[in-house]
Amino acid sequence: MPKSYKHLFFDLDHTLWDFDKNSETALRKLYHEFDLKSRGIDDFDALFRVYNIHNDKLWDRYRNGFIKREELRWKRMWHMLLDFKVADTSLSHELSTAYLEILPTQTILVPHAKEVLDHCKGRYEMHLITNGFETTQRLKLQYSGISRYFTHLITSEKSNSMKPHGEIFEFALRVANAKTEESIMIGDAIDIDILGAINAGWDTVYYNPHKIPHTRKPTYEITHLEELMRIF
Repeated sequence: MPKSYKHLFFDLDHTLWDFDKNSETALRKLYHEFDLKSRGIDDFDALFRVYNIHNDKLWDRYRNGFIKREELRWKRMWHMLLDFKVADTSLSHELSTAYLEILPTQTILVPHAKEVLDHCKGRYEMHLITNGFETTQRLKLQYSGISRYFTHLITSEKSNSMKPHGEIFEFALRVANAKTEESIMIGDAIDIDILGAINAGWDTVYYNPHKIPHTRKPTYEITHLEELMRIF
């Protein structure tokens, strides 16, 4: 028999807001606006793959406290360009600024995200726990039309912590006036969202659309977001 939850805590990027598609759209605009083809970068798909590799690596370094936010933002562009033998610090900073202006205005959600939120609205208090930056995440919610579903947005900036560290989950409970036993975390990152919540004593839903093998033990595991409507 499913537990009676009162508070649903969602991750945002990759769980509700389709980061990959929105990021690709934003970067494609920059590819044309900055005429990167004229710099010898002929293949946008290759550029996007390289960007994702460096973005993931730098986010990992940022989560572990090795680099600051600004370094993360411009160095992912720097390393991306460098892989195509374009060593241009000024261009890296320009791309970073433009990317951060365009990205949060994109509106593609993960399939069935809105349907799930409509289903849960009024039946649960819904909140977000995200390692993303405060202003950027608020803009994503605003432009994609889903801000109205959530009572609290808990960010790493606001909590002074990051998933998977326990402090951000403790902070989330205090902000939401929630208890551990009535709360559940829904996210796509097994070692960040799910392991962090498990270690904090929470129940979890692992959204695993790519069916990635793992050894963790979430309370629930789903491959399609609409499966949440059978849980809640």
